[in-house]
Amino acid sequence: MNLTEKIAYIRGLCEGLNLDESKPEVKVMNAIIDLLDDMSYSVTDMEDLYDELSAQVDEIDQDLAEAETELYGEDVDFDYDDDEDDEENEDDVFYEVTCDACGQKLNVSEDVLLEGEIECPNCGELLEFDFSDIFDGEECDPADCEGCGSNCNSSEE
Repeated sequence: MNLTEKIAYIRGLCEGLNLDESKPEVKVMNAIIDLLDDMSYSVTDMEDLYDELSAQVDEIDQDLAEAETELYGEDVDFDYDDDEDDEENEDDVFYEVTCDACGQKLNVSEDVLLEGEIECPNCGELLEFDFSDIFDGEECDPADCEGCGSNCNSSEE
């Protein structure tokens, strides 16, 4: 049973009660039933429009797939899901660095820190990052040694 049928059933139940139409409670109940009836027609119209729109989107999707195949060939698979990019960005590590010259706080990625320097976008001062004292005399774990910047010999083993 759809919405309009359910509202018609409720309307029939109320009419079957033979209630006095002059009482305020009955007027309120009839007004609510009329409101529900109007709402059910609106919802039904929206469902019809949704179905029509969904069919149009499906047609557009098929047309786009045909155009992509015609332009790029059948071997190319287009993935429009941006979740992978979001996951890659979540793995990036950022550090807060303060410029000694102007006091500007910067969020700097780990890759930029390992490069050793960056120019402050606020004042143009060259910020240098030296990690040699951190790695002096320490042995690195060979698994973590790649790109660590130290002069360890663990990679020669």
